[in-house]
Amino acid sequence: MSAGDDRLKLLALDREGLDVVSAHAQNTCVKRADMVWLPRQHRFVVAGMRYDWVAAKTGPAERVSSVLRFDRVRKVSRLGLPETSRDKPLNLVAVTFQKTDPPAGMIVLAFADGGLVRLDVECVEVELRDLELRAPAESCPGHALSDPSTV
Repeated sequence: MSAGDDRLKLLALDREGLDVVSAHAQNTCVKRADMVWLPRQHRFVVAGMRYDWVAAKTGPAERVSSVLRFDRVRKVSRLGLPETSRDKPLNLVAVTFQKTDPPAGMIVLAFADGGLVRLDVECVEVELRDLELRAPAESCPGHALSDPSTV
């Protein structure tokens, strides 16, 4: 296997696909500064260090740099994520979808400290893609590393 062949790339076009993306993105460490709203492109992007749940089953606990891309975004709202804490690490715990006027709805990014980002979307169109950087897993707000099941 050549370098990069084990990088995760998932595309979600419905709630069930988003559930899979959410499971792989659980416990991704991100900074408020690494969440970018691109209104002209109708896109919201989140960069972070994703805990590699699959690799942890057979090897050391690692984080891999990754990007979550949300397309067809009409509006972004934040709750509990003050602008003053742009470099504070956050622990992404779930990404969910609620229909409002199908196929439109709200995608909610929930963080361990109670912060939320709500994306009003035309439909679900989300990609999770790993990049190249891998590093030993370190703690992230909302969980401890002493128990691997909580990473």
